[in-house]
Amino acid sequence: MTETLPSKKALIAGRSLSGLVIAFLLFDAGLKLVSPGTAIKYSPPGLGWPLDVPTMTMLGLLLLIPTLLYIWPRTAILGAILITAYLGGAVATHVRIGSPLFSHILFGAYLGVMLWGGLWLRDPRIRALIPLRSGAAQ
Repeated sequence: MTETLPSKKALIAGRSLSGLVIAFLLFDAGLKLVSPGTAIKYSPPGLGWPLDVPTMTMLGLLLLIPTLLYIWPRTAILGAILITAYLGGAVATHVRIGSPLFSHILFGAYLGVMLWGGLWLRDPRIRALIPLRSGAAQ
């Protein structure tokens, strides 16, 4: 597989997209860790998760660790895989309770697309693994 460096525009777009996702995930994890009472207060009822401090702390750590891995380029792919798993759990939770499709259920999918899109734009290893070609199949 050939790895070509991203163009300057692709690198800026990838870092911007990744930065938005990272900011949201750090905010979410930080809220659960620093102020679990606030996270509990604003959690929708009926999610099926215990709304208590130990659960919020666990969820905060389960999001913070892969987000930190995603930030560091050397472990970004592992971080993206782990964040995707976390987001899959969030999607499944919202499907289970019958949340609205576009605003709640698919929110994790939107974040996942942004997460991997940002990584695809800035990391030649991902572009080599998932080549997007225009035109007829080769």
